[in-house]
Amino acid sequence: MAKETRAGIAENPKGSNKLAILLAMAMFVLVVDTSIMNVSISAIVTDLDTTVSGVQSAIALEALVSAAFILIGSKLGDLYGRKRAYILGLIGYAIGAITMTLTQSLTAVFLFWAIIGGLGASLLLPAMQSLIHGNFEGAAQKRAYALVGAASGIAAAVGPLLGGFITTYLSWRVAFFLEFIIIAIVLVNIKLVKDVPYTGPREVDAVGAVLSVLGMGGIVLSILVWQEGGEYVALIMAVGIVAMIIFARWLVRRKKAGKPTLLDPELFRSKHFRLGISEQMVQNISLGGLMIALPIYFQMVFEYTAMQTGLALAPFSLSIFVIALLAGRRVGKRRPSRIIQAGFAILFVGMVLMIPLIPRADSGLMFSIPFLIVGSGIGLLVSQLNNYTLAPISEERISEAAGVNSASGSFGLSFGLAFAGAIMLAALSFTFSYMAKSSTVLTPDQQVYVAQALEEDAQIMSTTQLEAQLAGQPAEVQEEIIRINTQARYIALQVALLVPLIAGLLGLLNSFRMVKLPDLEPSSAAEGMVLG
Repeated sequence: MAKETRAGIAENPKGSNKLAILLAMAMFVLVVDTSIMNVSISAIVTDLDTTVSGVQSAIALEALVSAAFILIGSKLGDLYGRKRAYILGLIGYAIGAITMTLTQSLTAVFLFWAIIGGLGASLLLPAMQSLIHGNFEGAAQKRAYALVGAASGIAAAVGPLLGGFITTYLSWRVAFFLEFIIIAIVLVNIKLVKDVPYTGPREVDAVGAVLSVLGMGGIVLSILVWQEGGEYVALIMAVGIVAMIIFARWLVRRKKAGKPTLLDPELFRSKHFRLGISEQMVQNISLGGLMIALPIYFQMVFEYTAMQTGLALAPFSLSIFVIALLAGRRVGKRRPSRIIQAGFAILFVGMVLMIPLIPRADSGLMFSIPFLIVGSGIGLLVSQLNNYTLAPISEERISEAAGVNSASGSFGLSFGLAFAGAIMLAALSFTFSYMAKSSTVLTPDQQVYVAQALEEDAQIMSTTQLEAQLAGQPAEVQEEIIRINTQARYIALQVALLVPLIAGLLGLLNSFRMVKLPDLEPSSAAEGMVLG
């Protein structure tokens, strides 16, 4: 008979293994979702008759919504029930998945996959963390965390390959329909989940919630608006920055007044925590920049299918998973801060090797060694950053701290996705226009036409697509524009990859501050928070 522990929860209750598997299935969908989008960009562009920048904006918007609302989602789960938040999060993801299965327009992708799906993620992740903590005890809890963490790691590692295979040999719509089926299975078995009561303050910090959304949302949204040629970019960016400043002051002021806050500003008194979340953010900026720029480049320049794109990215995603697993188990007496420092150094070196390779590479295979290096660096970071960040946090505050950690990482990911994609498009437009004006082959009228076309609709397109658009033009004009386009794409990707390069450098410089601090032993609760 199972040993009884707190509140009727058994250390190995009947059905606990099934519940852990169902939670792992939900986490798998949460992680694999964006991987499918990344490797299927060209197929989605073709099927929906849209643009690369439009799909990239949807990917960045989904990450932004998740980041902007994750703190609010955590609080809503506290107030109205973690199980209810978990169910609503699953339903949000299911709506996004079925929309991707059936949609015929990018507008539906923005509304239902990016916004509703992003809101679902903001509810799902913090609720899942609390439910694991509350539905399992002792060894069963450790196994549940390990299983869900493994599902996350495997999804990140095989997601590009799995999504590429299904998209190439079936359809990207099938991939999202399979997500919907998995979520439906989890929802059908929701009775296995016991709600976890919340005993803290129930007052809502509505002002803090609005300021956090305006802050993170304004910064990333301004980049997306700039990419699409919209107006008031500087104003939107300023609103975001000012809102973040006011948010920080609001939290301190409300804390001094003894009132509940969206997050406890006392968390930031710990240098370990401050440095940890900043490193988490720049690591995810690097990851986001890489995972949007390179799939676009492979699909548009090498004209890769989704499967070929997944295979090209495999050295990167698999090295992250393998190194994170090995480093997590065999760290020995090595200082976590030194491993983090080594991770950023390796990431930086890999980016330095990758950028000059771009004009010489004629296939994704040539990126394999830089991918292995960069992936190994990120793997080292993944293995240590969560525990380092949460080590100084007491057990009763670990859930809140993990939520801030998740929000920081999600914001970094959305910023990397948005900024790398936007700067890639801007660099393409500027370089193409400059080279066209400098061409001795194109007539002045042709130069003006190219510049106007780029100003109205600058897009990354494959050579095949460009040749189709140039049909009917003189042969020498076709050759010249294709030459310009090829050179401009090289420069555009190199400029975009400066985003993960600079983020890696900032992380490396910041790590020198980390190594000066004494090591802290992570609490058992912190070690369990693999979902942060």
